[in-house]
Amino acid sequence: MSQGYKTPPDQIDMQRAEHKIRSAGALGFVLFGMAVGAAYWLLPVFIAFPVELGERLAFAARAGAVVLFCVLVGVGLVSTTRRFSPEDIGGSAAGPPSERLAIYVAFLQNTLEQAVLAVGFYVAYASLVAGAWLSLIPVSVAFFIVGRVLFLRGYRQGVEGRALGMVLTMTPAIVGYPVVFILILTNAITT
Repeated sequence: MSQGYKTPPDQIDMQRAEHKIRSAGALGFVLFGMAVGAAYWLLPVFIAFPVELGERLAFAARAGAVVLFCVLVGVGLVSTTRRFSPEDIGGSAAGPPSERLAIYVAFLQNTLEQAVLAVGFYVAYASLVAGAWLSLIPVSVAFFIVGRVLFLRGYRQGVEGRALGMVLTMTPAIVGYPVVFILILTNAITT
């Protein structure tokens, strides 16, 4: 017995799903590259990016708070759905979740995982760069928020519906962590 939002495994066109994931991935990386390039040149006109370490870390912490607010939204969706659903009010130990709650639980879990990666990246990155290079952080936050909205909206459509949202959420961390590691190595070699 499958729930309405879950396609049985034997009915999933894996080639189509993989193509959709690859297409979303390519689009996400192109959009992110364009956004970072534009932000590096344009945002310093509107934002005075910090230079001192303490101010940079505070900047990253504020960006992280925006991302963690998305986790709070996920918690709210789960608790509100549970509170008003006779199937779910007993809690997760009382039985499997309803279809609606299962989607919100999956959204919350994925958002929490992505938020941990994002906030860790923001703090590490802010400890290594200053000035206009910090424009990567607000771009990453914007991608996180848009990615989460698209991920949740597309959840009932399966992998094809979630793909772009997932890619937009993850691209900053996928790009950012290697940059952080390169900066760490470069700093270690030059000092």
